[in-house]
Amino acid sequence: MIRAAKMDTVKVHYTGRLQDGTIFDESPEDRPLQFIIGREEVIAGFDEAVEGMYQGESKSVTIPCEKAYGKSKPELLETIERSIIGDKVDLQVGGQLEVTNHDDTTFRLMVREITEEHVTLDANHPLADKELVFEIELLEVKKPQQ
Repeated sequence: MIRAAKMDTVKVHYTGRLQDGTIFDESPEDRPLQFIIGREEVIAGFDEAVEGMYQGESKSVTIPCEKAYGKSKPELLETIERSIIGDKVDLQVGGQLEVTNHDDTTFRLMVREITEEHVTLDANHPLADKELVFEIELLEVKKPQQ
């Protein structure tokens, strides 16, 4: 049996759930996730869970927030004046706002709170502070070329 180790290229099917059972992500049936173990291509806890698995093995693993998307950082919350955003933007608590940087890159901010005068935006990852549960099936292990 082939066992997955650091620097191996692996293919997995997975389903990611929150503690309440809500599915937040899963690999498409026809496109398994492929990554190299130890290259930080996936969250640390997922990487660690796959390392040591055997090809064909399935398992369930709970990943604490520290090994997933981390804890929320208060400095990534910002309250701005509602007028800065403008009236044409439909804001909803829990929704996202896409922002364009000066260099034309974009990123998304979560809308946390809305009042008549202010909007509180959150740049933390939406899964920050969350413990994640993954069902993982290791489909393939390729050892690095010598």
